[in-house]
Amino acid sequence: MYLIVGLGNPGAQYAHTRHNVGFDVVDTLARKLGVTIGRERDEALLGECFIAGQKTILALPQTYMNLSGEACLLYTSEAADE
Repeated sequence: MYLIVGLGNPGAQYAHTRHNVGFDVVDTLARKLGVTIGRERDEALLGECFIAGQKTILALPQTYMNLSGEACLLYTSEAADE
């Protein structure tokens, strides 16, 4: 399993700023792959697809940058289990 996380800060005031480059990169990747990111789980917006035959989760944590690890921890342990 692959986990691709775009780090950023939630809120319109951060949209398309240097604080949200990670969000922009994952959004661009999702568009190119035809993936919808929108399912909310464990403080993140998620999209799923397959890349090179591997299940891939695209995640946008909805915590502020300094708390992104909390949202990512569940997915890294889930990926390790697969």
